Amino acid sequence: MKRPKLAGVFLCVGCLLAYLMFVKRHYGASKPEAYRLPPHASPSSNKLSDDRPASRIQFQYGIMFDAGSTGTRIHIFKFQIENKEAPKLNHETFRAIKPGLSAYADDPEQCMAGIVELLEVAKSSVPSSVWNVTPVVLKATAGLRLLPGEKAKHLLDQVRHLFLKSPFLSRDDCVSIMDGTDEGDLHGADSPTVGMLDLGGGSTQITFSPQDEKTIQTSPFEYIRSFQMFNNTYTVYTHSYLGLGLMSARLAVLGGVEASPLGGSTELVSPCLAPEYSGSWEHADIVYTVKGQKAGEPVYEACLTKVEKVLYRKVMKASEAADMDFYAFSYYYDRAVDLGIIEEKSGGTIQVSDYINAAIRVCSSLSTSPPQSPFLCLDLVYISVLLQELGFPPQKQFKLARTIDQVETSWALGATFHYIESLKRH
Repeated sequence: MKRPKLAGVFLCVGCLLAYLMFVKRHYGASKPEAYRLPPHASPSSNKLSDDRPASRIQFQYGIMFDAGSTGTRIHIFKFQIENKEAPKLNHETFRAIKPGLSAYADDPEQCMAGIVELLEVAKSSVPSSVWNVTPVVLKATAGLRLLPGEKAKHLLDQVRHLFLKSPFLSRDDCVSIMDGTDEGDLHGADSPTVGMLDLGGGSTQITFSPQDEKTIQTSPFEYIRSFQMFNNTYTVYTHSYLGLGLMSARLAVLGGVEASPLGGSTELVSPCLAPEYSGSWEHADIVYTVKGQKAGEPVYEACLTKVEKVLYRKVMKASEAADMDFYAFSYYYDRAVDLGIIEEKSGGTIQVSDYINAAIRVCSSLSTSPPQSPFLCLDLVYISVLLQELGFPPQKQFKLARTIDQVETSWALGATFHYIESLKRH
């Protein structure tokens, strides 16, 4: 990224871009009576600043739970509001726990301990004087979208019950499953523009601000979002591919299907595993026996063929994106750490070719020097093919980061800000 210091300035605005369609669709239907003031609160106390005396600077807090497929994360944001300007992020507290809510699909009550733990983090981060006007929200992403409807509903009901008992501000829409298109996220300024790639467990997202009118005209209608905010018009290319996150992709490459019926085979044999390997792997509450095929065709070539079949015509190339600066997050970051290409805490840069070359090296040496994870060959082949299918050439370089200007990168910032704005409108 040519001017990284700009990311912090525009972080709030950027995170809102792909999220706005969710606000229009979801909160437009909200009713004033959906509010629930916490115990001992009265309507007169429902102001949107902390206990400072009236001044030109005010603060508003917001709590967002990001319930992903592999873990639950809490973001506690402190926004600074000055002279009626656009809010600025003053501080963020972040904490994450594992496993994700979907791990408790058959025993929903067991998820409560982790949520309570994170609520305690919120209590220690937000002044008690403004608990009653600090909204608490949970948005579940791909992991829960892949569960049968009733199981997901029971999990969310448990969380909603905890939120209603908490001292924070909650309302009927405080717990929900996000639509896949709402997970896109963008960080950066008008020049240069900065896009994002996110590879989760159940889905993968791409978001950027198109500069070429051809991109807008030739892309599917649902990939392009245009809206006005802070007296500016923003246009964003954003799409979430459900089922193409790394864990879901593993299952597909191994030959399994999501939500396999009871009595179906749970043994999966794949050329992407070491020829003599046999082990177990749990996904979406099902434990599979996974095995490598007998030695024969070179592992990398055989695995590449499998992955290409899984991704065939599943994603759209965004040719313009190849010329833009991109940040990449989540499993893109984790696998680069596994390879020793970047430091776990500080991040760094990586090229598509680095993933390709690492895939060739790891897959070719499975028999002689098996990696720490039996799935590393598969994961690297999948990442390298996915990036090329999205339109990125081998020489394309990405910035790998967990945070930008000490802010955890995710859709949660924009979602929290818009939730607060929706409270003000009612």
